[in-house]
Formats: sequence, structure tokens, C-alpha cells
Amino acid sequence: MRTDLQIASERIRLRALEPEDLSVLFEVENGKDACNFTMATGPYSRYQLKRYLSEMSNDLFKDGQLRLVVELKAEKKLVGFVDLFDFVPRYGRAELGVIILSSYRRKGMAAEALGLLEAYCRDLGLHQLYAYVYPSNNACIRLLESNGYLITATLQQWFKVGQCYYDIHLLQKIIE
Repeated sequence: MRTDLQIASERIRLRALEPEDLSVLFEVENGKDACNFTMATGPYSRYQLKRYLSEMSNDLFKDGQLRLVVELKAEKKLVGFVDLFDFVPRYGRAELGVIILSSYRRKGMAAEALGLLEAYCRDLGLHQLYAYVYPSNNACIRLLESNGYLITATLQQWFKVGQCYYDIHLLQKIIE
């Protein structure tokens, strides 16, 4: 699956962020749904994201996080991102995030990217991945459950968006 230090399938590859990805990253991080996917309390500036791109080492063990671009190989077109964050080396676990741009959803790319990410995590020696998902996010729950993730808890009023608190499902998968 991995060739030339790339994480790839026939159709997509996961690659490091490049400076030319800044505009899409900016749109995703500051999009109308961003408050549902991030712990940030305000918007990100282009300057902040540019610094993030230039300062990250792309080493999960050094940075404690890793963001990769999901790219269509043939067209070299960015279609989304996968993230590992809140990495705890001692326990071999990390939280994951997957976002596919709306025009590329429902084409199996999220599942394919997730499979590639899991294989890469096994290569790194990780033991498990987990995600927090709103109970109303049926598409994400279906994606994760169809890839072997289990809802292991429902955390009551765990996240606050605006003035409202929301329950959240914790989904986990042992990957080793």
C-alpha cells in the first residue's frame, strides 16, 4: 500500500500539507460548520495557518498531531483532510478526524482515507483510534461503524456550541 514513503491506494493518497493548500485549509477551519468540528473559540487567520504549515514537523511523535491531505491521485486534487491529534504515546492512542469537501462526499473517499490512515497508524505502532461524534451526525457514525468502530460511551452535555450543550458519542477502534 505504501510506496515511496506515500500512503496511497489506487485512487487517493494521503500527503503532507503544502503551502498551496492554505486557501482550502482556511475555508475548512473557518467554514460555517467549523464550530462542530473544532475546539477553537474563534476563527483562524491566514497568518496563523501559514505559521502552522511552516512550523509543523509532520511527525506525530514530535508534534502530538498530524494532519494529512486526502488527494485524488490522478488529478492531484485536494478533496479533504485526515487528522490525528491528542496523541498519547504512552497508551498508543490518538483522536482522529476526517473531513471530505462537500462536492466529494458520498463517493467512498472518507472510508478509503480512513483505511489508509489506520494502516499508517499500525505502522507507527498505535494501539487505538477514537473519535467524538454528535449523535445527529449519522453519516459519520455509519462511516466509523462500517469500519469497525464501536460506540463505547455517550457523554452527556459534553460539548458547548453557542449557548447549548450537546451530547457526544465516543467511538473507538483497536487497530493493532
